[in-house]
Order: sequence, then structure tokens, then C-alpha cells
Amino acid sequence: MPKSKKIAIALAFIFVLSVGLVGGALGERMRSKPEVVKEENLVVEVVDRVSASVVTISAKGFWLKEQDIGSGFIIDATEGLIVTNKHVVNDLQAEYKIITTDNTELKAEKIYRDPVTDLAIIQVNLDGNFQAVTLGDSDGLKVGQMVIAIGTALGEFRSTVTTGVISGLDRGISAGLTNVIQTDAAINPGNSGGPLLNYRGEVIGVNVAVSQSGQNIGFAIPINVIADSIDNFSNTGKFNRPYLGVRYQILDKKTAILNSVPQGAYVVEVVKGSPAEKAGIKENDIIIIDEQGLTELISKKQVGDQVSLEIYRAGETINLTVTLAELGEP
Repeated sequence: MPKSKKIAIALAFIFVLSVGLVGGALGERMRSKPEVVKEENLVVEVVDRVSASVVTISAKGFWLKEQDIGSGFIIDATEGLIVTNKHVVNDLQAEYKIITTDNTELKAEKIYRDPVTDLAIIQVNLDGNFQAVTLGDSDGLKVGQMVIAIGTALGEFRSTVTTGVISGLDRGISAGLTNVIQTDAAINPGNSGGPLLNYRGEVIGVNVAVSQSGQNIGFAIPINVIADSIDNFSNTGKFNRPYLGVRYQILDKKTAILNSVPQGAYVVEVVKGSPAEKAGIKENDIIIIDEQGLTELISKKQVGDQVSLEIYRAGETINLTVTLAELGEP
């Protein structure tokens, strides 16, 4: 065989081999693509299914013109019940409206507030074809699990969708809530009251706050924390539960050591006429409590139960007995 022909055959073989390798690499990339598409499809499916159950909450008062202030989600379409945060509808003088995804405006007929869990239930007349969300189970959550948040971002952009992961569990935040979910899904005050969802489209938390000191840090109340309140309300029409009547900040072990005080709940405010005030609890007291948390302790008690609390005040430790009362309105 002539030398030139041998060279041509060799070059042809190299070309075929190169094409095969390139084709194989392309094939690998093409085969990996459906995994990305699958994840995207999950998000799209959840958003398509749940968005119509997420609402915007607007407020109007003598101090401001009407504006969007938060989010919420439908838990009972028949009774017209919508969950949001209590702090979203905290102003008793304001008029509140519910705005659905199709821009239908509904008047808030009644609002039931639970300051213990920062939960509120708004009752409206849902005369359209609406569907309630599905509540999930927040007890089995894992750090790294992917989540979706839907709400009115910045009080301006309705039905905004953000995604992220669960960054931490059992966090305590300055709002006096413990065991909250930390996520890097973008959450801001306009998202407050909106749902945090898993990739099955189940609500696993209620978006409640955003860190003022860090980026990509948001929080949500685990749905199981408020599930009992929702069930109780559905059965009785009110939040029939005991309350203490304090607003507090968690002092973790590190902060307590730095300030030479006990670990516990630092009392920021005592509600006037509350069981806490009647028992003698004052602002700047520290309620000495372990990692169980004050909210969890009270939630396991009944109306009328007496609770003995160890209080640190001005360098001294005292014991006070509080008789828990029924949470009233608003």
C-alpha cells in the first residue's frame, strides 16, 4: 500500500475517533440536562399549583394611603380563612384588604390575632373558585433541603417566587420566637405571612422575618408550631390557649456570658393587664429558661395553670408564680 494512502487512512481513523469522543461528551451533557430540567419543572409545578392560594394583604389608615404590606395564604376556602403574621395586621385602626392573584379585592371581615405565635387568621368572603394550600410536616426538615417562598416582595411585587435551601433549624430571633427555620431563600418584610414550601408544594413554614445584619438570611415559623392553633381555631372559632403576656429577646449562651447574666428570655415589654404584669414581671427582667424556650413551655400548659418562673433582676434571682390566662382578642 502506498505511503500516502496509509497516512490518509490513519487521519480518517483519528477523525472518526475524535468525532466519537466529542459526540460522547455531548451525549453526556445532553443526558445530564434532564436533571436540571426536572428540578426546574418541580418549582414550576409547585408555583402553578400554589400561587392562586397565596394572597397580598394591603392596609389603609389615617397615617398612610392604601399600600401592600404583607402576604398570606388560604387554609380554608369554604370558610374563607387566610393565615398571615400577626405583626402584618397589628394596627387595630387600619382597614385591611385581601388581594388574590387575579387582582380580586376582598374586605377583611374579621381578624383573629395570636401574639404568642405571631399568627393571625383573616376571614373573608371567598365567593370565587379558590383552593386551600396543603399543610406539610415541619418536624422532619433537614438542613440543605430545598424550599420555595412565595409572597409580595418589598410590599410591591406580588406573587414573587424565590428558591433556596434550609440553612439552619431551631433558631431564635429577636421577635421572641424560637425554633424557627433559617433559609437563604430571599425573604423581606413584604413576604411576611407568605408560605415557605417544600418541593411537594406543602407549606412547611410561615415566612416571618429577615435579618437586618446579614444577607440571604430569612426566617419562617415551622408550620407544626402553629398547626395546633389553626386546628383549635377551626374547631372553636378562637385561639383558646394560655398566654403569659411578654415580648422578649432570646439571650443565647454566648451573649449571656459576654454580659455576665443568665441565659434565658430578656423581657422587652410586658403587656398591660397580662398574667405577667399581675405576677410582677417587669421590663429588663431575664426569665431563666433552658433551650426548651419560653413559648414552648407556655404552649404545653392550660388556661388557669400556675407556672413558677425563675427571674433574674438587677443582679438577684427571684421566683414568681404566674397564673396563665386565656388569650383574648385582639
